[in-house]
Amino acid sequence: MASPSTDDQDSSTPSSRERPSRLTDVAVALLLLVADAVIVGVAGLLLFAVGMGTAPSPRSSPTPHTRDTPAVTWLVIWGGPVLAAAGAYVHARLRMPVTAVVQGLFTLACLVLAVAWTRMLLS
Repeated sequence: MASPSTDDQDSSTPSSRERPSRLTDVAVALLLLVADAVIVGVAGLLLFAVGMGTAPSPRSSPTPHTRDTPAVTWLVIWGGPVLAAAGAYVHARLRMPVTAVVQGLFTLACLVLAVAWTRMLLS
C-alpha cells in the first residue's frame, strides 16, 4: 500500500494553491512596474496640463466658473484606483508577493492622483 505522500507526488494535476515561480513573479512585476510608471506619468502630465489650462489668468474676470462634471469623468478618475486595488488583490491571491507589492504601490499612486484630480475639478 502506497503512502499518501507518494500518491500526491504521482498526481499529474497541480494543486490549486501552487504558487508561480519567483522568476515569473519578478518578471510580471517588472512588466507591470513599467506599465504603471507610464500610466502615472501620463496622468500626472495631464493633470498638470489641464490644471495650467484652467488656471485663471490675471486679466480674466473674477467670476467663478460653474460647470458640472459628467459622471463618466468621476468614473474614470475613481475607477483607476479601484481597478488597481483589484489587481493588487488578485496578485496577492495568486501568491505573487512581489507583483502584489508593485500593484499596491500603484494603487497608492492612483489614489494620490485621484485626490488631486478631484481637488482640481472641484476648485
